[in-house]
Amino acid sequence: MSENNTAKRYDLEDRTFSFAQRIRAFVRNLPLSLANTEDIRQLVRASGSVGANYIEANEALSKKDFVLRAKICRKEAKESRYWLRLVDTAGKAGVEGERNSLAQEAQELTNIFGAIVRKSE
Repeated sequence: MSENNTAKRYDLEDRTFSFAQRIRAFVRNLPLSLANTEDIRQLVRASGSVGANYIEANEALSKKDFVLRAKICRKEAKESRYWLRLVDTAGKAGVEGERNSLAQEAQELTNIFGAIVRKSE
């Protein structure tokens, strides 16, 4: 792997890690209800899975394994966006703004992993 590809790989690792951290900080500001608690659990799992599967993709044993892991990353980023849309923010403007920012990041990650899958297949 060239030095430029290595830098890009680690940038995406950092970006997915930062996304998961931001999600964890975001959910601390959400009201707790039965529905929100369940949606928050799903959101936290999906957001962490994006980066974890990207790390797995970089350690893939074959091209087929890499593509599968990249598809899982794309799926988990899409799922994160879905759960973000479902959680109740109780109408707090600052929390709504962060949700929109996180949803945008989830969409960008979905697009990035989609491009990786298309170029790798």
